[in-house]
Amino acid sequence: MAKTDPGPVREGLPHPLGATWDGKEGVNFALFSAHATKVELCLFDDSGHTEIARIELPEFTDEIWHGYVPGVGPGSIYGYRVHGPYEPEAGHRFNPNKLLLDPYARGHFGDLEWHPAVFGYQMESGDDLTFDERDSAKFMPKCVVVDPNFNWNGHHGRQAVPWDRTVIYETHLRGYTKLHPAVPEELRGTYKGICQKEVLDYIKSLGVTSVELLPIHTFIRDSYLLDKGLTNYWGYNTIGFFAPDPAYAHEREQTLREFKEMVACLHAAGLEVLLDVVYNHTAEGNELGPTLSFKGIDNASYYRLLPDQPRYFINDTGTGNTLNLSHIRVIQMVTDSLRYWVEETHVDGFRFDLGTILAREPDGFDSQSGFLKACCQDPVLRAVKLIAEPWDCGPGGYQVGGFPPGWAEWNDKFRDTVRDFWRGEAPACALAPRLAGSADLFNRRGRKPWASVNFVAAHDGFTTNDLVTYNDKHNEANGEDNKDGSSDNRSWNCGAEGPTDDPVINALRERQIKNILGTLLLSLGTPMLLAGDEFGRTQEGNNNAYCQDNEISWLNWELKDKGKSLTSFVRQLTELRRKYPVLRRSRFVNGEANEAGIRDVTWINAAGTEMQDKQWADGLMRCFGMLLDGRAQATGIRRPGEDASLLMVFNAHDDVVEFTLPKPAGGGDWRLLFDTNLADDAEKGVFRPGQKYKVTGRSLLQFALSAAVGSE
Repeated sequence: MAKTDPGPVREGLPHPLGATWDGKEGVNFALFSAHATKVELCLFDDSGHTEIARIELPEFTDEIWHGYVPGVGPGSIYGYRVHGPYEPEAGHRFNPNKLLLDPYARGHFGDLEWHPAVFGYQMESGDDLTFDERDSAKFMPKCVVVDPNFNWNGHHGRQAVPWDRTVIYETHLRGYTKLHPAVPEELRGTYKGICQKEVLDYIKSLGVTSVELLPIHTFIRDSYLLDKGLTNYWGYNTIGFFAPDPAYAHEREQTLREFKEMVACLHAAGLEVLLDVVYNHTAEGNELGPTLSFKGIDNASYYRLLPDQPRYFINDTGTGNTLNLSHIRVIQMVTDSLRYWVEETHVDGFRFDLGTILAREPDGFDSQSGFLKACCQDPVLRAVKLIAEPWDCGPGGYQVGGFPPGWAEWNDKFRDTVRDFWRGEAPACALAPRLAGSADLFNRRGRKPWASVNFVAAHDGFTTNDLVTYNDKHNEANGEDNKDGSSDNRSWNCGAEGPTDDPVINALRERQIKNILGTLLLSLGTPMLLAGDEFGRTQEGNNNAYCQDNEISWLNWELKDKGKSLTSFVRQLTELRRKYPVLRRSRFVNGEANEAGIRDVTWINAAGTEMQDKQWADGLMRCFGMLLDGRAQATGIRRPGEDASLLMVFNAHDDVVEFTLPKPAGGGDWRLLFDTNLADDAEKGVFRPGQKYKVTGRSLLQFALSAAVGSE
């Protein structure tokens, strides 16, 4: 039971923000609000239902309201009431009848109950200029004072995997283990679930290095989804940037501890932990949304409002509101949050949802924005992985390649081009730059190929299996008449919509999955694999399963022969990436010969010779090779490389192409590493330069240069 017996309030300190236990006798409370006139701290009993004390924070320093309350400690439940003008047309929405969550809360208690009282205006009227006097406390979740102490002794610290060796594995914490047979039922879908040895051993066996978790910050389940029997499964609806969501805990009162234990377990397995974070908007929606935290604390500071009509919110996110990253206190909140997760929970990096938002200033995207500068100079943040989703729905929101040095970015051009090539809709000239690290987008200011996070599937959109199984989305289960989700899937069902018993179509689909995954994992750049793609996971054609907390989204671990074969192939691919440094060099390749006549990359046509301009210009060119020369300079130091040379052959034609294996300048023969048309246990063989290899329609091959046959 929590000790909550508050004594007389003292002045306290304006820093750090949030509720900070001193480890002895009390808690310092500090809350930013530039426009408030009074702030009251509300303390509750252990049930969270009864308010036992209401204390006015006595001091106001540098726009921070603060006070120290003895007799309060870890487990104490609290919230705020903030007084000030209710003037929506001036951007102010203060309403002390509404209990508010602390933006810096490290823990939460209870769940939101959707009721008209959680709105600052009279919700039934639909008019946000009205003022609602109903008390929201009984319907609100609450904040919890936490004990930050955790014994990391014996646990591995941050992994700090070098970028050139990074292979990202994107997954949903709950969905990953919800159906896992090796996880005790009571732990499935929790922080503890992913810590089970069988789960960690499997992830590690795939050859991935970094587990990227969909949002785990405390988020709100939307009322319109709950009313339809659905829920906000993905979690892109944050209300607490400093607290792990208690819904993923086995014991909710131990949420923070369980999260730290999960990080420690993943680190002990040699895996990085990356968090998908949502600092672009909050769960409070637009002017007609609820008042849960920021809106009632200081709406005009926390959110971007229309300059000439501050009653209304700028909606560059498509969710109703946009956090104001031009405000110094909002920048502070976001960077404080990031540092908290790194320093207190030891995570290794972040993927920023709608990252363009974070770099917006009043005039639009700015690669020198205050937030980006803050990250660049911060000794903690510049040492972890920072990955942007470089787009939003606002003006000028598409910024792939536009982030500054030190950042990596999701590369949707890689995704779209790879999908198009393997369905026969993109020529060789479109695919080649994507295979080579997308230098056209990222080769500037000393950025490296790893800045391009290559992916073909992610949480939103088709899985890789569904890319080759469905031409059209099938989102009927979402309850929106199949109108939600993108219709631009760049998919091809290989001849039948959905599952089929046709062995020819199924064989082609399996080969296409291998082609796509092989292209992903062997291209220059940082590959990101969607969890389940390694065994052909399906969402039954749903390309927007954001609201499906069920078997549509959960990974099904009952693998059939196809799933086992694909998993084995993915392990082979990650091992090849690890074994051959030429696949993960930190220099962009350009195909230009050095003084010794060595080219880092040579593009090969089916005749075994270098591609010519006429062939590059051929929009129907679907079969070509990429030869990476291991003798090329590997770093900035001018010396020959000593790595093996590799040849990849791509054939997106629907028929066999006789491909003449090129004659390497240094001599040697070509040893086949894999052919996606061959069975897993098929003999691979060694081939002489000039020998013709029959490349099956829609297949991918890789060869390694070896000593001549008979000379070994």
